[in-house]
Amino acid sequence: MALIEKTKVELGKAHPLDKYLRIERIPTLWCPGCGLGVSLAALLKAIDRRVKEGVLDPKKIVFVTGIGCTARTSFYVGFDAAHTLHGRAVAFATGAKLANPKLELIVLGGDGDIAGIGGNHLIHAARRNMDLLVIMNTNFIYAMTGGQLAPTTPPGLYTTTTPQGSREKPMNVIKLLAAFEVNYVARGSSIYPQLLEQYYYKALGMRGFRFIEVVSTCPEVFGRHIGYRDPVTLYDELKKRVKVKTKPSIEESSLDWDRGIIIGEYIVNDYPGYIELIMGGKK
Repeated sequence: MALIEKTKVELGKAHPLDKYLRIERIPTLWCPGCGLGVSLAALLKAIDRRVKEGVLDPKKIVFVTGIGCTARTSFYVGFDAAHTLHGRAVAFATGAKLANPKLELIVLGGDGDIAGIGGNHLIHAARRNMDLLVIMNTNFIYAMTGGQLAPTTPPGLYTTTTPQGSREKPMNVIKLLAAFEVNYVARGSSIYPQLLEQYYYKALGMRGFRFIEVVSTCPEVFGRHIGYRDPVTLYDELKKRVKVKTKPSIEESSLDWDRGIIIGEYIVNDYPGYIELIMGGKK
């Protein structure tokens, strides 16, 4: 047996979460030290817990992604998945949910995909309290397309489109979504995967619109651009800047690279989701 085929077989028996993955596509295309694999592992653990509880049916879970590093997730999961146009994942997922309300839609994208190119779709899904779980991996840059300025890039930091440092204020998506009184908003980080799993687990048991921002490491592009030349150095630096807080206020949600980025559960509500509203309380 060829080494690569032997490796696939061994991977398929190596971990209880392998049942949720397309093992034949492993290893992933993500760079060494990227936080996306950590984020996906935490999500799969949360899904597995909800499946064992009978809350989720794996056959009704659908992953929807746009374009970018995070969007590659749809290549690796063993669920039904759609790899859509850049910025359109939330819109596609909204249509899928309306067509079949019994589906559990999970949208994944980077900060450029979700907050930048897809920002308008994000706003209106939140306004409707659409029954979606949206996960935005924030690595502060457009990583896959060359390292351009992203909506979340901290002021003063270098990107390929701001060689003298960004002069723009980063977009605070948490504060934006607070205006719509959605059901769940949290910020986690690949630095703390156990907390991230808790947020995913909670969101997967709720109705309505749920949003989780994941502050993640991108050593190959973001890290190198700002002077951290290896994955461990960037990881250590981000760990210094990420601060965990129980029930942080919305005013504490700024993406402040210098003062620190607070992670925690910012909004927890239980309003009827959009599907209940249009179906008169029936699902």
